[in-house]
Amino acid sequence: MKKGLFIIALLLVAGSVLAQGEGIEAEAAAGLAEKTSLVELVKTGGWAMWPLGLFSFTMTVLVIQNFLSLRTKTLLHTEQMPELLDMMLNKKVKTALIYCRKHPSMFANAFGAGLERCLDGEVEINFDKVKESVEEASVEQMSRLMKPIDLLSIIGASSPMVGLLGTVSGMIKAFHTMGTQGMGKPELLAANIGEALITTATGLVIAIPAMFFFFYFKKGFQKTLATLGRNIGFLFDALETGKKPVSFMDLETLEQMDGE
Repeated sequence: MKKGLFIIALLLVAGSVLAQGEGIEAEAAAGLAEKTSLVELVKTGGWAMWPLGLFSFTMTVLVIQNFLSLRTKTLLHTEQMPELLDMMLNKKVKTALIYCRKHPSMFANAFGAGLERCLDGEVEINFDKVKESVEEASVEQMSRLMKPIDLLSIIGASSPMVGLLGTVSGMIKAFHTMGTQGMGKPELLAANIGEALITTATGLVIAIPAMFFFFYFKKGFQKTLATLGRNIGFLFDALETGKKPVSFMDLETLEQMDGE
């Protein structure tokens, strides 16, 4: 019984000593991490940190640019719909075209392209050709606005590859150090291995948010394009039929139609 208690006491003492030792090591590691600055990490990463830094800066600029230029309000200008709808109901095509050119936007440019086809001198408006003009203008606008989004995809795919190249470079230097100087200078070997690990981590840190924002902006822009086509379709339907689309009718008007 006494031997069992003695063994338990020894185990408790040993556990306490090990815990204290781990605490000291953790504090030392934390102190070392605090002393390691960003500049030192960049220096340790070697040449690959320069293109990765450029990728990081470009990604930040593109994200800010996309947040500003891809806002639904900026692209669609839904507040213009009631005024343009009234022009279409009253067959004021030329007035609507002038309005679109005075208020340029993705919506106004695509809608204006269709209005231009309406004024080509034909006695009757060929709405099939109008639709083609709108689609062509929409594709042109889409190609221009998709470039900053696609660049995020390129950065997201290229950053890990550049980081991996830096890793290979660091490991080559590490083996070269081992081959020429042996294991007598571990600090040189550690620097080479540090270069390899830092570049890989940096490439992933850049790639993950780049791909996240790429899909985020792409999905949002696709939704905006769908709404654009729907709104322009409403306007040309009003021009063709002379009737206000049901989506723009208030509840009272719908109830009157239902009563009739």
